Amino acid sequence: MKHAAGTLAFIARFVILGLAIAFVITLLWPGSGDRLRSRFGITAMPPARTEPASAPAGSPLSYADAVAAAEPSVVNIYANKIVTGQAFRMYNDPLLQQLLGGQPTTYQRREQTLGSGVIVNAQGQDYVLTNNHVIAHAADIQVLLYDGRIAKATLVGADEETDLAVLKIDASNLPSIHIADQQPLRAGDVVLAIGNPLGLNQTVTMGIVSAIGRQLNSSSAEDFIQTDAAINLGNSGGALINARGLLVGINTLLIGKAAGAEGIGFAIPVNTAMKVLDQIIATGHVVRGWLGADYAFVPVAANSGLPAAARGAQVTDVYPGSPAALAGLQPHDILLKIGKDDILDPADLRRHEAALEPGSKVTVSGLRNGAPFHSELTVAKRPPMATSTTSDD
Repeated sequence: MKHAAGTLAFIARFVILGLAIAFVITLLWPGSGDRLRSRFGITAMPPARTEPASAPAGSPLSYADAVAAAEPSVVNIYANKIVTGQAFRMYNDPLLQQLLGGQPTTYQRREQTLGSGVIVNAQGQDYVLTNNHVIAHAADIQVLLYDGRIAKATLVGADEETDLAVLKIDASNLPSIHIADQQPLRAGDVVLAIGNPLGLNQTVTMGIVSAIGRQLNSSSAEDFIQTDAAINLGNSGGALINARGLLVGINTLLIGKAAGAEGIGFAIPVNTAMKVLDQIIATGHVVRGWLGADYAFVPVAANSGLPAAARGAQVTDVYPGSPAALAGLQPHDILLKIGKDDILDPADLRRHEAALEPGSKVTVSGLRNGAPFHSELTVAKRPPMATSTTSDD
């Protein structure tokens, strides 16, 4: 037993001595190990390679190409307004000031509103689309192009309900933006906002589509895109593009931190903007159909018998003398179809209603006290309505 233990101790000393000699040789002659392995035909194991993280399929590493395609079509807008204010004229003589007090007077001052715009081509001509609240009541509108040129703009027409305005500028070789096709946006799609926030021109922010079909005013045919791409003061009227650099919306407003919100911005869908553009170019204003009723969501019970695919809209009020009143529509009627189209909800009905041509006839179908009914209405022209859309611009 003692003999075996001594043998093991002897071997251990030689192993330790060999390792120490190998360590010293490696320090003094670093390449000696590779030369010995090659001499005896021993192949060294290659070092493990760390592959870079790859992007998900279909997701680009950079959106620079999309920005480069759209950015030249986005312009800065400077709207100069003459604002009249009221003040009290003060007397230099303290006695007169004490006896007579301040004398009311008015004064005028120049105020400049910052905004953005997008160059679009329609009917063979180039126009600038922007927000109405950016240029409303402006005495002078200046447009700064991507290449540094400055042009004076004239107002072609505006639509308060959608908060859109169309400008015409006297300049040549304008780079109009490419419009996205009819493929619908989906929540989760990547979008980029380009504009002039706080006077920092040509600024790009990125986010996703948070929701589509948003309606902030129940009496309007709004159809906003909601996004968390940063929209700041001066972004109004700028471009919202997709990952291919195609225009999908016109940035219009945000719900700011004053309301306890962050990352909630809204854009007008490009198909809505182009329809408004075409009407303004043709007539100078936008004409919408009107049935003369107010609507709300239908409280659907499990045993109501309503189709699952068409929830419809419930009539809450009928305006006297309106097409709805003349056709006999009543509060609590549930409208399920307008023409041949199913009604999904009140916002969907508003959009169908606005698209109707005044003077045309349309049939609405639904349920009254559980029984089916059909009524034919003659569409009227929508009267002007007070807009309540607000913005941080």
